[in-house]
Amino acid sequence: MYRNRSPRLAIAPMMDWTDRHCRFFHRQLTREALLYTEMVVADAVIHGQRDRLLGFDAQEHPVALQLGGSDPVKLAEAAAVGAEFGYDEINLNVGCPSDRVQSGTFGACLMKTPSLVAECVAAMKAAVTIPVTVKCRIGVDDQDPEPALGTLADKVFAAGADALWVHARKAWLEGLSPKENREIPPLDYARVYRLKQAYPDRFIGINGGIGTLAEAARHLVHVDGAMLGRAAYHTPGILAEADAALYGAPATPFDHGALLQTMCAYAERHIAAGGRLGHVTRHMVGLFHGLPGARRYRQILSAEANRPGAGPDVLRDAFAAVDMSAERAAA
Repeated sequence: MYRNRSPRLAIAPMMDWTDRHCRFFHRQLTREALLYTEMVVADAVIHGQRDRLLGFDAQEHPVALQLGGSDPVKLAEAAAVGAEFGYDEINLNVGCPSDRVQSGTFGACLMKTPSLVAECVAAMKAAVTIPVTVKCRIGVDDQDPEPALGTLADKVFAAGADALWVHARKAWLEGLSPKENREIPPLDYARVYRLKQAYPDRFIGINGGIGTLAEAARHLVHVDGAMLGRAAYHTPGILAEADAALYGAPATPFDHGALLQTMCAYAERHIAAGGRLGHVTRHMVGLFHGLPGARRYRQILSAEANRPGAGPDVLRDAFAAVDMSAERAAA
């Protein structure tokens, strides 16, 4: 990856959303897109319950582990653990603006200390043989994005980073909530395009406000990869067209029956291991966005999936509520 096969599309790491169940579901929709874990703090990897934090299904590949931290030694150790678990990439979070990230002196505030970010990247590169990448903002607070992003890129690429994914907004660490930081600072895609022009031989990916595959394709004229976040989560059905739209795969009708069987079997295994159906289905609520019966589908999952003893039959009932005849006719 990045050396032999670059990810034209990635699904962004999203706290409380892109857990292993979400990623397994997304993988049934697209075989090609690169999937990311939620951010996992390096200390948690080193001292926590690793199987719970890092475990994933083999079907998720290619899948990247995003780490949070600012201590090169700890990040190197955590990266090595991630590589042992079989992840395809280790990514360093230099973009999250949440309060808990700031209190730990990592995430977006690291934009202010690019030399430290470079030290972290170099330590992680020395610890693993898989790609090490960085996800950042164009700047934070009163930084000028031109020198701020350029300096960070200079240093992380010199330290050996295999790719830089850029959320094309500033992060305001004072005065804006994490949610507001995803919406209020203006997007500056042109700044990311200029970064790619400055680094024609380096992988530069873009993130932020990309709502459709068509928008992703337009960005790919200027950069190497496009990363979908909330659009992929809230309307995951668009991912079923990603392989054909962005990777040249044959454009064939998506088999929702096969998806249902796969997700029912997956849910049954999860329930047998002590989990709940809702752990899986909460990520599937937006699947049929815009189709007749989608509202009833959402109602069934929302009302029934978290009831004690709920099983895969709930998912079957929800799918049965959707009228896909128009979609089949269009195909």
